[in-house]
Amino acid sequence: MARGADRKAVAIALAHAGWPAEQIEDALSRYADVAFGVPVPRPRPTLSARDAFLHLVLFTSLYVAAWQLGSLLFDLVNLALPDPTELGYKVKGRGQSMRWAAASVVIAFPLFAFVAHKISRELARNPVKRLSPVRRWLTYMTLFLAAAILVGDLITLVYNVLGGELSIRFLLKVLIAGTIAGAIFAFYLLDLRREEAAP
Repeated sequence: MARGADRKAVAIALAHAGWPAEQIEDALSRYADVAFGVPVPRPRPTLSARDAFLHLVLFTSLYVAAWQLGSLLFDLVNLALPDPTELGYKVKGRGQSMRWAAASVVIAFPLFAFVAHKISRELARNPVKRLSPVRRWLTYMTLFLAAAILVGDLITLVYNVLGGELSIRFLLKVLIAGTIAGAIFAFYLLDLRREEAAP
């Protein structure tokens, strides 16, 4: 490129040398498509302690809010559709469990929304931060956890169907877990696809 070869010619030469298409695209994407005497590198994402902190707070608050929302909804289902075989001490402990879950959601979800808004404003000002390694690792880890919960949810559903042990109470809990995990999975998968489609 420094000697005047265009990107297509460089890509063809790299392909003939045995480079995989993904690595060719990555190598060429490191240089801006501008007219200058030598190839001009694009800005690369840097890993700062502040970015790591913000993303860790974002995803931790998401996990806490999602888990405790599920716990609260499970307790509400148990309250609306009580199990006559359930031991008394478990029924008495449900109020404390609901208070704890409600308190966690009331704190964790607004924190998640605030940090998400702050990060999205920073990404709008500096789009190269979208390529932050911490952000990408935590996003893919969240996708993995959500997918694992969805698969486990479906396995549990099929297992109970095969055993003939279906109840409205059980189906509601399966629906709650699937909806929360599915919403998180869909949100972050679409976010990654928007990033890949962006120039």
